[in-house]
Amino acid sequence: MKKIFLHLAILILFFGGSFFLLNTIDWMGLFQVKKMTEKSEKKLGSLCWDLFKSDHEEIKDKKKLACIDSLLNAICLPNNIDPKKISVHLLDSDEVNAFALPGNQLVICTGLIPESSSPEALCGVLGHELAHIQNGHVTKKLIKEVGLSTLLTASAGEGGELIKSVVKTITSTAYDRSLEKEADIQSVDYLIKGQIDPLPFANFLSNMDKNNDSYKLKDWISTHPNSKERGEYIKVYSKGKLKSHKTVIAAESWDYLQSK
Repeated sequence: MKKIFLHLAILILFFGGSFFLLNTIDWMGLFQVKKMTEKSEKKLGSLCWDLFKSDHEEIKDKKKLACIDSLLNAICLPNNIDPKKISVHLLDSDEVNAFALPGNQLVICTGLIPESSSPEALCGVLGHELAHIQNGHVTKKLIKEVGLSTLLTASAGEGGELIKSVVKTITSTAYDRSLEKEADIQSVDYLIKGQIDPLPFANFLSNMDKNNDSYKLKDWISTHPNSKERGEYIKVYSKGKLKSHKTVIAAESWDYLQSK
């Protein structure tokens, strides 16, 4: 009887020890799964951007890009986000839109800028897209709607039609409501930490619903539904949290950014 208990004790120690050792091994690092995933996302994002560049012109105006960088830095730096890790593209398009691509890429359509009433409003939109990037929402959305195997095939550069499907998903379908709200709230947190007034961002969203009969807003409405509701909960969430705010960029810089 004692031998049976001894054998059981040895088996328990053996399996328990084996389980502990297996759990302490960094399998992700050992097989470089995480690195491969990041590499695949970056490649997929580059392929998507190449497709956009084939249909639209990328704005290369250094002064306008410097204005965008200033807005981005006003959000990133106080929130410990490295702006150098975000690839920003300014796309010559009448669409009122901004969206994130895989691989930490942020695309801003020029049509969004004149629709933004102030630098603070535009910062709110940029913060929203940054939150999608930081939280990995882009990949989550694509895996859910396109499928992991399709994404891996597309990231390998096998099939232009697959890339078109990915781009269409990014630009014409909305995130889950929970992910949209998470990005909205995180954007407000970014703004508050950067001493940027979130109220213009809330008003921007509310006004989108008021003007939703505009042809130019069709892309925004299709990918960002329930804008009025979102504007309201941002006002509630941000009330009383900002003690003081600062000017994001100089008035002349903002005027130049909005000029055609």
